[in-house]
Amino acid sequence: MSKANRYLLDVNVLVALTSTTHVHHQLVKEWFNASADIQWSVCAFTEAGFVRTVTAPRPGQLSMSEATTVLAQLTKHPGYRYQPINADWQTLCSPFFKRLYGTKQVTDAYLLGLALSEGLVLATLDKPIIHLAGEHGNHVLLVLSKAAG
Repeated sequence: MSKANRYLLDVNVLVALTSTTHVHHQLVKEWFNASADIQWSVCAFTEAGFVRTVTAPRPGQLSMSEATTVLAQLTKHPGYRYQPINADWQTLCSPFFKRLYGTKQVTDAYLLGLALSEGLVLATLDKPIIHLAGEHGNHVLLVLSKAAG
């Protein structure tokens, strides 16, 4: 991991980082803690996706209050930065239109576009984002491959 990189956390990385029962919790935690000076961000989409995911009605899920407490605690972690979104969806996603083929990529393209526009690297567990990124692949970090290797 380059010290120069600043990361925008994808929802799946944020969920894995904060949930000890997540299948990739240990790998994401090791990657996240590998550098004392990691700089990382979340945005409104990441926060909303996190809350939506961890409060979905399934056994072991968090209450809304617990989920918002987790988000508040994360802001106290060293290297945290909130990343505002200052552009519309079309502007952020236009570099990926030729590879955007399904509804499940809408948020991926938005987060990737935000990372690209802000000079960040999208840290994700989602392998298809590599294809979506195309020539902008240097703005994607597949955490699973970094943690494993």
